[in-house]
Amino acid sequence: MPTNHITERYAVSPQVAPQDVAVLKSEGFRSIICFRPDGEAPEQPEANLVAEAAKAADMAFVTIPVKAGTVPDDSQIQATRAALTSLPAPIVGYCRSGTRAAQIWALAEAGSRPASDILADAARAGIDLGGLKSRLEAVPAPSMPSREGARHFQVLVIGGGAGGLSVAASLLKRDSALALGIVEPSEEHFYQPGWTLVGGGVFKAAQTRRREQDLIPKGAVWLKNAVELFRPEAREVVLEDGTVLSYDALIVATGISLNWDAIPGLTETLGKNGVTSNYRYDLAPYTWQLVEQLKGGKAIFTQPPMPIKCAGAPQKAMYLACDAWRRRGVLKSISVDFNTATPGLFGVKEFVPALMNYVRDYDIALHLGSKLVAVNGPERIAVFERKTETGVDRVECAFDMLHVVPPQVSPKVVRESAIAGSDGFVEVNPETLQHVRYPQIFALGDVIGTSCAKTAAAVRVQAPVVATNVLAFLKRKDPVSGYDGYGACPLTVENGKIVLAEFSYGGKLAPTMPKWLLNGQKATRLAWWLKKYVMPALYWKGMLKGHELFVAPKPLKSSKK
Repeated sequence: MPTNHITERYAVSPQVAPQDVAVLKSEGFRSIICFRPDGEAPEQPEANLVAEAAKAADMAFVTIPVKAGTVPDDSQIQATRAALTSLPAPIVGYCRSGTRAAQIWALAEAGSRPASDILADAARAGIDLGGLKSRLEAVPAPSMPSREGARHFQVLVIGGGAGGLSVAASLLKRDSALALGIVEPSEEHFYQPGWTLVGGGVFKAAQTRRREQDLIPKGAVWLKNAVELFRPEAREVVLEDGTVLSYDALIVATGISLNWDAIPGLTETLGKNGVTSNYRYDLAPYTWQLVEQLKGGKAIFTQPPMPIKCAGAPQKAMYLACDAWRRRGVLKSISVDFNTATPGLFGVKEFVPALMNYVRDYDIALHLGSKLVAVNGPERIAVFERKTETGVDRVECAFDMLHVVPPQVSPKVVRESAIAGSDGFVEVNPETLQHVRYPQIFALGDVIGTSCAKTAAAVRVQAPVVATNVLAFLKRKDPVSGYDGYGACPLTVENGKIVLAEFSYGGKLAPTMPKWLLNGQKATRLAWWLKKYVMPALYWKGMLKGHELFVAPKPLKSSKK
């Protein structure tokens, strides 16, 4: 029962038997579509038996029977389109040989993508669908006018965080007449990069909070709700209250979800028993409280596997705590551990020497490949799985203070939708930030499935790129601007100094200032001044207002969409 991937989200297979379902599950598939009617052959397993096996494996199962030798009709195509949109991916479709499963996939894709792209995807998988070419080309592209019964926007932005507000402001700066809506359920907006300084006793938490309504760009409509369902084929989204919104262009900026529950025992002990995290507004002040109170004992700081937002934040909290303890003269009485699930201290090697200097100065015990897997708050025990040369050891560590960064995943509404790639994040071209399968969809920020850093600095550069490319799309033109993967991480190694890591795709160094003025590979006071004074002002009064200082969009380098 070999599977044949046509795209990252969809593969085809010959007849699937109940015993094959476990294999499909192990290969990463999350959904199965049966296109073969029961009774075509004497030894053919019935679909309900495969469905039972899928249910036992926690996989979705849908049956859309298409008779052999027939061309799928409109109802079957529509059912397939709905399944491809709503089922968790990756999806495998099967029939007798896999041919019907490929044909109906192509017909379901028609209209949303050029026929040549659909045929090319199939051809790369060794499947010749040339006989469908005329039918695929005859399906018109979805029209842009408003759909009856749905509130329509030229541009609909999902998410009112840093990415959503920045790109909305950039768009309206360029075209104030745009009919633009922002879907965001929260009444408050937070400057999350400031939480490191809250946990370090530099900022007060209130400095990082504003009312969402005060930040909505002039001319935008705020829809105080959350998205329940993406319907990319229909150019619609459904909100949690059942409202249907249609759009000409969609921008997804939902951010990333913190999966606190992934670590048993963590949720119930956060904010007490010495367990804290700068990744929550209400807990960052508790971090500083613990730092001030601790005079001796064990302090443990953790970092989960990637991806996470601001990959430097876990160690920033540690350095600021160590600096505070050193200034108070108690650091030598405190044993500090840094447990990171990653194989290295930082992802761009050029910045590691400067960081290692501080690891040594603070006498930090560095544990690479060490993942937090459980917390016993009342007993103050943290449990880690540590990679060794021979396997993985399970280690229990007592603590007096535990700073935790939780595992992070794409929001459920995104990762279980058709717009997600195999990693659960929005599948965009890394340069244009346009969706690879739905050209009317763009995305930016922590929710995109690229290798760039998930930081506010990255968003500041991405927003003008998306804005200009969306406007080009609305004029039925190709993307005009390109994103080079720029991201920045101001690593607060002590109170008053920062290692300002700036880089682009592939870990290429991308400094904003000349080296003689600011050497990002060393700890500098200028970088601290930028972090404490300039960056917050640039956030509130610059990027959220559509002011693109030093981040004018660059012309597209590649010809890819």
